[in-house]
Amino acid sequence: YWIALKAFSLAKSLSTGNSKSFFVRQTQIKK
Repeated sequence: YWIALKAFSLAKSLSTGNSKSFFVRQTQIKK
């Protein structure tokens, strides 16, 4: 159970915090 909760919190943090940096990194790769 705690594994699923940890995975959920990780996905949430990724979608909120690292989404911008990931998007910027993707745009740089496209250019």
